[in-house]
Amino acid sequence: MNRTKRQQIFERWRADNPTPTTELNYDTPFELLVAVILSAQATDVGVNKATAKLFPVANTPRQILDLGVEGLKGYIKTIGLFNSKAENVIKTCRALLEHHAGEVPDTREALEALPGVGRKTANVVLNTAFGQPTMAVDTHIFRVSNRTRIAPGKTVLEVEKKLLRLVPREFLQDAHHWLILHGRYTCTARKPRCGACLIEDLCEYPDKPE
Repeated sequence: MNRTKRQQIFERWRADNPTPTTELNYDTPFELLVAVILSAQATDVGVNKATAKLFPVANTPRQILDLGVEGLKGYIKTIGLFNSKAENVIKTCRALLEHHAGEVPDTREALEALPGVGRKTANVVLNTAFGQPTMAVDTHIFRVSNRTRIAPGKTVLEVEKKLLRLVPREFLQDAHHWLILHGRYTCTARKPRCGACLIEDLCEYPDKPE
């Protein structure tokens, strides 16, 4: 795929959705961090239902730490892997209080040092909470990048690095949101909705449904 096509793809996505953002509900960087940790192998809808009950009761590291693991589980037990996620969130709250005065750090190194926070989670927080042009590659972005040929790669990290290099700079801040939304609602895993696709004529997917 050439530079002109990529430019046109992102121009169309921007025209259709000028201010894309995460579908996770949050008001502070800490709420976002917790929501993203909870969202691993879970839907945003499911996470939002749980945090709608949790955050009015506890939405700071100290408040959640005071709930304890068992108390936190009561709020997130509808989410997959809630046992290990509760452990990680509690450990992260403790680390934030001990090492960051209860504030969410704005560097990749510090974020990835937190329990339950990997590269993808760090990228979401850096981009969405702190406005950094990172690329949080999930299954949707990996699929869309390969299918469309915007940034094909065999690994998540390879796709991330290619996107950072190939996406026109003016779109970098919002690119991962457009890619996720496109993968979630249009370029779906089992059967892409090519007939309803905004970029069908620019996409280089060789197996488009007739």
